[in-house]
Amino acid sequence: MNTIWWALVGFILVLALRGGGAMALTIESDAFAEGSRIPGRYSCEGRDMSPALKWHGVPSGTKSFVLIVEDPDAPVGTFTHWVVYDIPAERDALPEALPSRGELEDGTKQGINDFGRIGYGGPCPPRGHGPHRYFFILRALDIPSTGLPPGAAKGEVEAAIEGHILGEARTMGTYERR
Repeated sequence: MNTIWWALVGFILVLALRGGGAMALTIESDAFAEGSRIPGRYSCEGRDMSPALKWHGVPSGTKSFVLIVEDPDAPVGTFTHWVVYDIPAERDALPEALPSRGELEDGTKQGINDFGRIGYGGPCPPRGHGPHRYFFILRALDIPSTGLPPGAAKGEVEAAIEGHILGEARTMGTYERR
């Protein structure tokens, strides 16, 4: 019995060290490290272009992704900077400076941000307000499409994906205007 018990413990340890054969969904950007300052070129003070993003550890059964970028430190409450949905499961990245169009060639759609525009709107906190946090939240879904047209709002996207989230990853950068 003792040998079987130790064999089982060894097997469990191997699975734990390997992550049980599955990695957790992660998202990152080469433009900034987790928790560090987002470079000015990605803000309203620069080129106001989206940073490149990439992800790993996609859950089994993923059919599409949704990406939402928000600032919970805005004086008016959480401010939405970017809504991207119906990202095909074959994608594992978004390039820098994604065009601000409602629908891209591969079917990826972009929604309206709280600036009132489709596409990315970079960090632009009030001057002297201190650093704000910008969360890039990626969700893996078990559906190929939200069924929404281009230009949907964050709330519409969140309602459409409710009950379909297989995994979630976040990365966060900061930005302060002086």
